[in-house]
Amino acid sequence: MHDMPPSNAGRVQIDRHVRHEVSRVWQALTDPTVHVEWWAAGNISPVVGHRFNLDMGAWGTQACEVIEAKPGHRLAYRFAVGVLDTTVGWDLRADDTGTSVTLTHDGFDLDTALGRQGYEGMGRGWPGVLARMDAVLSK
Repeated sequence: MHDMPPSNAGRVQIDRHVRHEVSRVWQALTDPTVHVEWWAAGNISPVVGHRFNLDMGAWGTQACEVIEAKPGHRLAYRFAVGVLDTTVGWDLRADDTGTSVTLTHDGFDLDTALGRQGYEGMGRGWPGVLARMDAVLSK
């Protein structure tokens, strides 16, 4: 587990800076036509209470529900409802050279095999997902 990003028990948190305006990053997080290019297909929408599914390929379709949406600042949703039952949060802060992005994936139950597997897999996978988002926005 030593090659994963720094984390607290049951939480993966990654901070990245991208050279894109907050509005572009927000679009990547909330527009299904952009979201599919860097992470997963799904009918995401930044509306609290909106339920959507993300097609995670070999990992199946994951049910999600938006729990917080502050345009240009924060998006959070329940992820893998009924399976992992975790929360994914995206916090955005504009600065002079782009946007600071903090991703927090929280709530992994490390007392279960599935929770540990999800924590380890997502911990290893998130850095690549964020790199793909940056690459898509750079097109």
